[in-house]
Amino acid sequence: MSVRAGVVVPAAGAGRRMGGVDKAFLELAGEPVLACTLRPFLDEPRVVAIVVALDPATARHPPHWLAQLDDRVIIVAGGAERGDSVRNALQALPDDLDIIAVHDAARPLLTSTLVSRVIDYAATGASVAAALLVTDTIHEAAPDGTILRTPDRTGLWAAQTPQAFPASVLRRAHHEAALAGVEATDDAALVTRFGATVHIIEGERTNLKLTVSTDVIIAEALIRSRE
Repeated sequence: MSVRAGVVVPAAGAGRRMGGVDKAFLELAGEPVLACTLRPFLDEPRVVAIVVALDPATARHPPHWLAQLDDRVIIVAGGAERGDSVRNALQALPDDLDIIAVHDAARPLLTSTLVSRVIDYAATGASVAAALLVTDTIHEAAPDGTILRTPDRTGLWAAQTPQAFPASVLRRAHHEAALAGVEATDDAALVTRFGATVHIIEGERTNLKLTVSTDVIIAEALIRSRE
């Protein structure tokens, strides 16, 4: 039986650390970031629907290229917090999905290989998150910058997306989170909080998240190196 996968892409963030710029619509090597982000999912035949949650004003009048990109792309209004945007997107997905993946709009350099690996893993009935082993020393600090402790980095992973879950698991976690008033910046953490097991697979070093302006410079250099 073929797997039917849906994808949620929350893209309604304010981009505060990028100076208030909408990162999803920045140009990256001559193309909108969001177009780069969606392409590997559109190349995956098991993906039957992709819901992009934009800020409400943009969702009402999306750019022409996005509205015409692919019949599988659905645009909805996002919410005040990331979890609100994901929940709005979940409601717009078809009911008969086997898997739902979530991916950050500001991670435009993921590969089709990583998308396929995550969906393959989730197709076994497991929840999965891409991540990277932490290689830097991590300090926990007080608000004044004083180091409080330095945890052992053994077993620490830096979360990435995509993350993929059996559809019922992700929907239930977000339903329970809404009832409990719980917010999370990571869906794997949310699913774990409500009792499901999430497995890690190794992500990609180049699957960086555009957070500050220098990240755009690095991303463009990586795109040129691929070309």
